[in-house]
Amino acid sequence: MHCPFCRHADSRVVDSRTSDDGASIRRRRQCPECQRRFTTIETASLSVVKRSGATEPFSREKVVSGVRKACQGRPVSGDDLALLAQRVEETLRSSGSAEIDAYEIGLAILGPLRELDEVAYLRFASVYQDFDSLEDFEAAITSLRAERLERESSAAQRTEG
Repeated sequence: MHCPFCRHADSRVVDSRTSDDGASIRRRRQCPECQRRFTTIETASLSVVKRSGATEPFSREKVVSGVRKACQGRPVSGDDLALLAQRVEETLRSSGSAEIDAYEIGLAILGPLRELDEVAYLRFASVYQDFDSLEDFEAAITSLRAERLERESSAAQRTEG
């Protein structure tokens, strides 16, 4: 790490701390040449491989903008979308891979979006999973109803027992 003040080719780490969300490390460094201190932020890169084969850095903002369209007119706040994007990124990073296929991002969005808003989930899934017919919508709605019934019966059993 070059010193930003004197351009010396080395520096020593004085202190290291993880950031609030745990996605980066903040390091205080000191130059052995000029003795000045500076801070660096280190993050692990996460790249998206698009259908065309091109790669680009992962962007939470792109996740939010893609999901925002599905949430239009729904009671979903900007904070809800930011949390969803954070959950998606954490899921992708936990895979341990530095390169993620764009399709995998869509899959990672579906679960948290289903929990956030079922109508927005159906809108997103209909485009993402390329629904072709009413039967595709009916199958997705049947699955959502079955999951909801299962959650409600599990909750009822917990309150009884």
